[in-house]
Order: sequence, then structure tokens, then C-alpha cells
Amino acid sequence: MERWEGRRSVVNADHSVRGDAAADAGARTGLIRALLWLVAAALAVRQVAAVLRQPPGERLLDLETWIGENGVLHLTGSLYESGRFTGTPFAGLVLKPLTSSAQQTLGVVWTFGSLLLVVALGIVVARALPTPVGRRTALLAAPVAISLFMLSLPVRNALHLGQTSILPVLLVLLACFVVREHRAAAVLVGLAAAFQPVLLLFAALLWLTGRRQASVGAGATFALATAVAWVAGPKDSWTYWVHHLAGAGLGERPDSLANQSLHGALLRLGLEGPLEIALFLVLAAAVVAVGLRRAVRYAQDGQLLLAVAVTGCVVVAVSPTAWQHQLLWVLLAVVGRVGKRASDRLVWPSVVVLVVTLPGTMLLPNLEPLFPVRDNVLLLVALGAACLAPFLPRTSPYWQHPVPTDYAKPVAARWRRVPLLPFWRRVLTRPNLLLELLLIRVVYDAYAQVRLAARAGRPLAEEHGRQIHAIEQWLHIDIEHWVNHTVVQITWLREFFDYYYSTFHFIVPLTILGVLYVRRPADYRWVRSSIGFATLLALVGFWLYPLAPPRLMPGLGFIDTVHGVQDFAKPDYGTLTTVTNQYAAMPSLHFGWSLWCGVVIVMLAPKLWMKALGLLHPLFTIAAIVATANHWVLDAAGGALVVSLGFGLTYLLSGPRRLVAGEREAAAEAESVEQPPAEPEEPEEPAEPEEPAEPAEAADSAEPEADAEPVPAGKAAGTSS
Repeated sequence: MERWEGRRSVVNADHSVRGDAAADAGARTGLIRALLWLVAAALAVRQVAAVLRQPPGERLLDLETWIGENGVLHLTGSLYESGRFTGTPFAGLVLKPLTSSAQQTLGVVWTFGSLLLVVALGIVVARALPTPVGRRTALLAAPVAISLFMLSLPVRNALHLGQTSILPVLLVLLACFVVREHRAAAVLVGLAAAFQPVLLLFAALLWLTGRRQASVGAGATFALATAVAWVAGPKDSWTYWVHHLAGAGLGERPDSLANQSLHGALLRLGLEGPLEIALFLVLAAAVVAVGLRRAVRYAQDGQLLLAVAVTGCVVVAVSPTAWQHQLLWVLLAVVGRVGKRASDRLVWPSVVVLVVTLPGTMLLPNLEPLFPVRDNVLLLVALGAACLAPFLPRTSPYWQHPVPTDYAKPVAARWRRVPLLPFWRRVLTRPNLLLELLLIRVVYDAYAQVRLAARAGRPLAEEHGRQIHAIEQWLHIDIEHWVNHTVVQITWLREFFDYYYSTFHFIVPLTILGVLYVRRPADYRWVRSSIGFATLLALVGFWLYPLAPPRLMPGLGFIDTVHGVQDFAKPDYGTLTTVTNQYAAMPSLHFGWSLWCGVVIVMLAPKLWMKALGLLHPLFTIAAIVATANHWVLDAAGGALVVSLGFGLTYLLSGPRRLVAGEREAAAEAESVEQPPAEPEEPEEPAEPEEPAEPAEAADSAEPEADAEPVPAGKAAGTSS
């Protein structure tokens, strides 16, 4: 009896612990959900404020063009005479009654109405995710989807212009996921196509997926809406459908960067005339055939939302004109799962989100060979989603259980009062190259934008320059003027330092990162984090302490050997001022990055001569920044400080760089070319469950043995820290 009572108390205690853990997890999920909804609300308010804060002539440009005081819809002639109206005659018929509304009130109502459409879009998408969906995903999907929509270029563009492009997307999603009755679905898809004719491809998707009644009804609804518009405005309908071939050529030039369709890309590549039209028709037919076939396959697999996204990407590619506000379909492709390894799962959604939320100039450098990719990046992603991306089927064994990621063993906090971040886990495997290049490019562009934005007045920057100069004089380290004038007198030395200052600042860090990525992936992540933290801390310095470098200090006699003689009579020093912040001198990232390079080489280089060569780089760099009059000596001290803090933060968050024996073996395996495991021909039958142990015995067996060897991280892959 006593033994039974003891076992019952153990079971009750176990249930109590599990209940507390479940309650804590639920509370954390609820807190995260509330924060995400707060973020979504803040983004919505920001978008509305960004639109309504603009003067009347600079906001809702298309809406004012159509409905404003002298808008197209007020004119008695054709809608398309001015070339400013680009919608279908049915869209003009629907918008016509709005001309009687007060212009100011209509702008506010239109903006808030568009915002409500975005919210509805996010909720529908969240509920349409392919099953099975975890409870946490189901709770967090709606605010995340709404936030992504708010940040996307298509929604921002539609809100700014006052376009109707959000409505057709919502109508199609409602037809596919909300309404159950075939007639209602047919009406919704038909009305969407009446606003944008290429959306009739969704009627084809309905037919191919077995909803033939809805498909026929969608075509009939589209024909009826078009006929009504034809009766109401025969001249406009003739102009749109016959003269302009279903609207092709209306609005901006079709070869402009805003047109992200195959037609626009071919025109930008220099093709024109019958050859371009024939090639466009052939490519469009191929994209439709491949894209719809893939969409049907995903719909039959239970991924209807992905099927809708793929079809929408086909619409983007084959439309004669696909303007930025019509590209919302590309963002929906984020729901597709690509990759058999857990570490690769974020690559596709990250690429989609970055492309849809950031301009191409931030994603790719300003190099002429990359212009065709940069100018058509949205089209390329749409084509990838429609025809190329290897989305996993739900029957794949990797759908729910991808190959886990190898993590290093969690380490104890460095100090009791400064615990390690719970979500920071040190990965041993090599990161995905595409995602890494995108990350480096986006972070650097953001760094450049913030640094350029951290401007200050010339008097404040020069005042700080006099402060630094006075401190150096007090410390007897004001050697800049002597070094500068000495180097100027030696031509070859001056040319060497000019070239070193302009070139090696980027080449050496990128080379080190590239070598470590290939040879030592675990160390690559560690050193990449350290230089990232150092750069972020430097931005704080640029913002809080704008400082004029020696070359921009009037009256001190410095010679700018790199940029030439400065005209101190003007507040701006030539064209260089428009591309960089001239007063971002403290701390010196030229020296900071070079010191980072030297420390990394000394830590990781296998040969003594390599370590010695690595130390020469920061020495040459500090000589170059002083000799060229681009930095004070104390700027180099500031660069050394932020680099030290960068290494310290990395150590604090991820632990020591050196790995234990088992982790070194796992990292060594990651250096080799990883082959994904072959998919099993038949899923293994689940093993029969063993008879559960007694609670007391289970509790005893859970206790680790005192002399047990620690499990290597490679064998404990996928465990949380």
C-alpha cells in the first residue's frame, strides 16, 4: 500500500511538472502572439501615416488621376484618351460612382479600406496553410502574414498609388479557401478576372483540379461583367480589348523597370517587333504549361495555397504588363517548403521576403554584369516559383522531419547576471551560400544607408575634430601632420598608401570570410558574428559623435592624398559627399576591420609566417589612414574598441571559439561536401511501443550516471540549448 501511494505521488508530481511546463509554453506563445499583433498594428499605422501625411498632389496618385476633380472618370470622352487610366472598362464602371464623393474623405476611406483588405488577406492566408499545422504556427501565422504584406513593395505601392490590385488577390483567395459553394467561387474568380483579365488562369486551375462547375461559372461571370461594361461604354471597350489588345501598352512604357513580366524583360534586353512578340508568346505558353501542371500537382497534394501562389506567379510572368502593385502573388510563394535539411528551410522564404520587400539595388551590387538580374529580380523569383523551385510534397519524409542541424553543446553563462540568450545556438554546419551572400549584401547596404543618414552639421563635426586634436596634443600623439607631409614628399610611398587605403579595406575581410566558409564553417559563423557586432557598434559612434577627419579640418594644413584638394569655402566637398558620410570618422572601421583580420589570422592560421603576415595588415592600415589624412590616431583606438566589444559579445553569446573533441569532429564532417540522405523507398513501419516503465523506475532511469561520457554534439543534433 505504501509503495502504491509512493508511485501515485510520483505520477501526480510528474503531471504537475508537465502541466506547469505546458502553461509556461502557452504563456510564452500568448506573449509572442500579442507582440506580433502589436508589430502588425504598428506597421499598419505607419503605412497609413505615410500615405495620408503626403500632400494631396503626391498621394493616391492613380486614384486622384481617375477620380479627382479633373480625373479621367469625370471626362465625357474615352477613358483611355489621356493614357492615364490603365484598368479594364469594368473597373472604370465600378469606380465611376466614386467621383461624386468628397475627394479628401474618399482618400481617407480608400486608404483604410485598402488596409482592411490587407488584414483580411493575411487572415485568409494564415487559415489556408497546408496541414498539418502546429498550434504555435496557427496562432502566430496571421500577424506574421499581415506584417509581411504591410512591408511588401506591392502593398506599399498599391497604398501609395490608390490602386485596386489588392482586391483581385483577395477575391481569388476567398473563392479558393472561404466559400464552399461553386457559384459563389465562380462569381469571385470571374470578378477578379474582370479587374485583371490574366487572372482567368485561375479558372483553368479550377477546371484542372476538378471544380469544373466553378471554372465554367468563373468564365461566364467574366464574360457577363465584360459585356455589361461593353454596353455601358462600347468605345472604351473597343479601345481596351481591340486597339490595345487587352490593355497591353497602357500606362508607362512596357520596357520600364516597373514592368516585371516576360514582355518587359525581353524589351529591356533589346528585343522588339515581331521577333519579341513571337518569343514572348512561346515563353508565355511554356510557363503556363509548366506552371499550371505544377500547381495541379501541389493542389492534389493538399497544398492548395501553394498551388494558388504558383498560378499567381504564372500570371505575373505572362501578363503583358505586371506593375509592382500587381506582384503580391510572389509573396504567397513563401509557403512552399524547399530543402531536405533543416538548415536550408529558411533559404527560399528568405529570398522571397527579401526580394518582395527590398528594392533590387539593395540585393545586388551596382555592377554592370549584374544589371539584367537586378532589373528583373522579381520576375526571376516568380519564374522560379512557377517552374523551377523543388517544393517538397507532403508525402516526403522530409516534410515534417528534415535532416536536423548539428549544434555545439550549450555552454554556461559567462556571468550569473548576464545569461546567454536562450535562442542563440552555435551551429557547426556550413550555412547556405545564397542566403549568406544575401545577408551580407543586405546588411552592408543597410549599414551604408544608416551611415549616410547619420549626418551632422559641419560646425559640430569640426568642433569634435578640434577636441580630438587637442586630446592628442595633450597625449603627445598628434603625429598626423608630420606623417602626412612626409609621405606626400615620397611619391611611391604616397601611391602605395593611397592604393592600400582604397583597396584592401574590403578585399582582405571578404577573403578571410570566404576561406573560412569553405574550410572551417564553425569558425566562419563565429568570426562573422564578431565583425557584425563591431560594425553595428561603429554605427552608434557615427551617429552620436560626428567627427571631421584631418583632411576636412580647415586651417591645419593637411593634404588629402586620395580625394584631392578640398574646397573649404563650400559646405559640401565635391560629389563624394552625396555617396558617403564625410564625418563618419570615429571609430575608424578601416582600422577596426583590419585589426579584426589580424586577430582572426593569428587565431586560426596554421603557419607562423601566416600569423606574422596577418599582423602586417593592421599595421599598414593604420599607417595608411594617418598618412592619407583620413583619420586621427584616436579614430584607430575607437576602431580597436568596437572590434574588442564585437569579439566580447560573440564570446558572451556563443561561448568560446575552441570546440570540444566531439564538436570538432562534427565540424570536420561539415567541411566535406554534404550529400543529402536518399529518400527511403517505403516509409518504415513504426516500431511497436514498449511497455512503459514504472513511474518510480522511470524517474530513476532518467538520472544520468556519474561516470557517463558526455554525448558529442554531432550525435545530439537537433537538441535545443
